[in-house]
Amino acid sequence: MGCIYILLIGLLLHVTIPVHAWKQYRVRRSIDLSASNPLIPDTKLPSDLVPINYTLRIELNVEQLSFLGDVNISMTCTKRTNQINLHAHNDLQVDEVNLDVVQYTDNGETTAIKIRRVDRVPKKPLLVIYLHDDLAAGGVYEARIQFKGMIWENTEGLFQGKYNQLNGDNIQDHSYFATYFRPHNARRVFPCFDEPAYKVPFTVTIVRPKGFHTLFNTEVESTEIVAGNKEADRFKITPPISTFTLGFVVSDLVVIKYDDEQTNIHPVIRIWARKEFHESLKDASTKIKSIMDYLTNFWNASYPLSKLDVVALPNFASVKPADNWGLIVFKENELQQGYYGITQELVYQWLGSWITPFWWSDAHVNKAFAGFLSASTAIEIDKGLEFEGKWPMTILYSIYYEFSKRYPHSRITAMKQETTCSKTELVLRMLNYTLGEETFRKGLQKFIRHREYKTFVSNDIWEALTKQAHLDNKLCESATVNEIAESWVTKDRIPMVSVLRAYDKRSASVTQRLYLRERPHDVPEQDKMLWWIPLVVVRQDNLNFTNSSATKWMKNIREVTLENLPDSNNFIIVNPEEIGPFPVNYDAHNWNLLANYLLTAEGRAKIPVYTRAKLLHDAWNLAYAGDLSFATAFNMTLFMQYERNHLVWNPVFTLIDHIGRHIDMSAVHKKFEIYVRTLLTPLYEELVQDQLEGEAKWKTNLRSLAKTFLCRAGYKPCIEEAQAVFKNWMDSPEPDLGNPVANQYICPVFKWGTQEEWEFGLQRVINFPESRMQSERTYLLKTLAGCPIQASKINRLLNITVLDNNGNFTDNDISLIFKMLSGGSNGYMALFKFLQQNWDSIKLRFKDQEGLWDNLINSATGLFTTQEGYDMVSQLYVQRQGEFGTAEYIIEKSLKNIKEETKWSDENLPVIEGWLDNFLKQHKLSYEKFIG
Repeated sequence: MGCIYILLIGLLLHVTIPVHAWKQYRVRRSIDLSASNPLIPDTKLPSDLVPINYTLRIELNVEQLSFLGDVNISMTCTKRTNQINLHAHNDLQVDEVNLDVVQYTDNGETTAIKIRRVDRVPKKPLLVIYLHDDLAAGGVYEARIQFKGMIWENTEGLFQGKYNQLNGDNIQDHSYFATYFRPHNARRVFPCFDEPAYKVPFTVTIVRPKGFHTLFNTEVESTEIVAGNKEADRFKITPPISTFTLGFVVSDLVVIKYDDEQTNIHPVIRIWARKEFHESLKDASTKIKSIMDYLTNFWNASYPLSKLDVVALPNFASVKPADNWGLIVFKENELQQGYYGITQELVYQWLGSWITPFWWSDAHVNKAFAGFLSASTAIEIDKGLEFEGKWPMTILYSIYYEFSKRYPHSRITAMKQETTCSKTELVLRMLNYTLGEETFRKGLQKFIRHREYKTFVSNDIWEALTKQAHLDNKLCESATVNEIAESWVTKDRIPMVSVLRAYDKRSASVTQRLYLRERPHDVPEQDKMLWWIPLVVVRQDNLNFTNSSATKWMKNIREVTLENLPDSNNFIIVNPEEIGPFPVNYDAHNWNLLANYLLTAEGRAKIPVYTRAKLLHDAWNLAYAGDLSFATAFNMTLFMQYERNHLVWNPVFTLIDHIGRHIDMSAVHKKFEIYVRTLLTPLYEELVQDQLEGEAKWKTNLRSLAKTFLCRAGYKPCIEEAQAVFKNWMDSPEPDLGNPVANQYICPVFKWGTQEEWEFGLQRVINFPESRMQSERTYLLKTLAGCPIQASKINRLLNITVLDNNGNFTDNDISLIFKMLSGGSNGYMALFKFLQQNWDSIKLRFKDQEGLWDNLINSATGLFTTQEGYDMVSQLYVQRQGEFGTAEYIIEKSLKNIKEETKWSDENLPVIEGWLDNFLKQHKLSYEKFIG
């Protein structure tokens, strides 16, 4: 670190950065994570001037909620220019009259540079200083700027927060002042080069009122009294640091003293909080130290700063913690939670602050690494208790569903950002498995040693992993991690792999193609999409789930052959434990071997949980997409009658929901509900019997899910329990004063209960007092519309709200009713018939309300999935040709979608019904029990 400071002093004495070196680095490219670019709109500065260091002084005026300051920015000129461009937010006032620019001469003195004018660029956060003469390439200059600004309440730039604290019998008001500069809010506080690539030292002085103290990235070097009952804290010079990781907190929070506190440790870790909250954070120090020890060992690099201040900030309104280097600011409750969230911020201290993304497009790889490493750390420290085994399955399933849509993200950029990060995190997990943990870790250790105090682009990480993988013979010399990562990160898609075994040759043809669940499968250029896919193979005749090395890589090619496979009596599993984020399909014989093996106790014991979940999840989703027979997919569920692990059960509920909704309109649906009740009843009754106080959270959640789906499928004990509880509300002398019924009981009553019970709920909505929470009324209205299966209830609601124009229901209520009715076939069928029978009255009712009319047409016509439904909608379209107005395109789109869904139904419903008939025949007792 001393060498770095010598270098910086040299720069000030005109040992300038070579222009060609800076230019070369500035144009380095990384894998383009385009999702990030629209989310952080920014004006990049020209590269003709590069900062060397800052001397910054900020003085708070807490009475007026303002601040003033001055900054000296030393710069080296890389290319002749007559202007200095800096970031400065429009809210920041710059003293343009007293602004100076000087040049350092060879003897260390300064010469003034004449300024022609100073401009603030309209609608852009830029300050431009125009000079009379050009600055010379290689010269060192300094801009000296005075400024002032406001202290805000929102957490951008410099903000104020407040909290109350009990002091004896009195409640005292307290304030604090803190910064939040991520991603580009340093410019709200002082003019600067506000880009992550510019990492330089800061010398900072903060002037604060007496009675407060200041926490900064580095330790206080000196404090002196200044005029106006204030004190100035001067801090030790920072290492090279990006503006977004700079930060300070001015408060009267108190450091927590721990019994096991040790001296002379590195780094010094201090936790700050309001005094009455100290007891709530008694475990925080142990957590942080455990995480720091783990990360230090992982990186094989000590924490680069001498101290780390962790602040529990009361009423901190930011969505994310402020991860300044050496100073992390959390909400109070975030320090009371598990390891994952804390670990994520500590990871950023190494990868994010010490080593910094060159630009925001690389920040997403940084975030993915933080997510992956945080999860790995938390699992290692607390043995997975925090996640209950759900990582990475939760994000994996969301990726499967999102990227298999015809139009992922629905063009929502924020969603695209999150899914891109999640997918990159899964790619890192895949590399950790296939390269091996040791190779993966060593590669990252070399990367971080090479880039310390510098910036990086994502390719720097991939290159470090490539070199280590080649060194350890984990990857052939012709392959690179860059190629592997790019094939995954740059596509908003995932592949599916099909394994077709040739049993007589003991080989298999393995092909890859784009995975699509939604129909039609008409994504442009899908035939050109290829991935680098590791084929990790487990075989029944030698079950070994510990070896995660790839048997073969699909190197951006469509098809490969696997050799030396077992005979036809033994299954194979490709991609066990979800090593890579892709589903795998097999030929029917291999699927049947797996299904039969899982029916045995030995089989379920030998196949790990994640792999059991994967096999089930893949089979159902592939069938839903049209790539596998539903008979095979249903066979894969038979072992669930013996399965009790919540991780295997979790995807089942989603799949039941998806398939149930799709076949909702057909006669097959009633048989499907009997199957669901048969599948879930033993699980639920066992969970009820084993219920204990203080049980694991996963068990409570699993019981709740099982009960919800059983109630939805008509499980009699559930309906009877719900009606008994609901009766208490109906018998209440003043039912409008409050709802004594838990939400879980309302839908079963409205779905399976009497017209009288439903009518009672309707009256509660009509008579709902304004004094109660409106969200309760909204939930009640949602269930009144979305839960019933009887057309009489739905027609009653539509008559009141649409035809009678009842004043108790707003247009928003009507839109909500339409939306809820589109959730099931009973709803949209009743809505369609209501529209058909009352066309003229409804058209007149909505003649000036195009939004409601469009919503009605969409909800009434867009969800049919069978030929019968297509014929009904088509007939209405012909009968009312030219009368749809603004909704013309909606019904035309509905007809196209129904036609596609009809194909699915024609292909799959007979298969599903045939399997269910056979299942119900084999479970005659269950069939007789539930059919009544």
